Amino acid sequence: MARTKEFNEDQVLDKAIEIFWHKGYNGTSAQDLVTHLGLSRSSLYDTFGDKQKLFSQSLQRYQKQSQDQIIKLLEDSQNIKETLHDIFKQAVVESLEDRITKGCFMVNSSVELAMHNEEIANIVKSNSRKMEEVFTNAVKKGQEAGTISKQHKPSVLARFIFNNYSGIRVLARAGERDKQVYDDIVNTLFYLL
Repeated sequence: MARTKEFNEDQVLDKAIEIFWHKGYNGTSAQDLVTHLGLSRSSLYDTFGDKQKLFSQSLQRYQKQSQDQIIKLLEDSQNIKETLHDIFKQAVVESLEDRITKGCFMVNSSVELAMHNEEIANIVKSNSRKMEEVFTNAVKKGQEAGTISKQHKPSVLARFIFNNYSGIRVLARAGERDKQVYDDIVNTLFYLL
């Protein structure tokens, strides 16, 4: 008779996100996973396969959660420019309050693994394309409402927005603590919008 799982896979993936986000793929050992996730090696590997598969599933879960949150904010928005500004302000707050300088799990994974791992590179590229699409739609909506400049195509502004958003997360990972640095980035971005 097969044993039933006594754990929730999504909760385990959330815990895996935490440790991989903090320590990176290469810095996380099999023992770290067993200890942090509270599972035996056999349960871990029977359910998720190897470390790389667990990492990929964790990164995809993080991607979906992050995208869904931003998509919902923008879809519900009555003023796209203000909502975008709120998204950036939140990223700055998180960056300044992040005492372990974890940055963004997707950006970190891109830097650490995308160049050497095709599966991770594909997840990162998929994330970039989706976020550019989300921001393009938001910019179109803002341009139609007259709150965002029509001087540039929506797709161009979307790439610029996404690049700045990712850049803030890189600064956080590097341990930047000067609020003025972040404010300069955000203020310039929104001046150009």
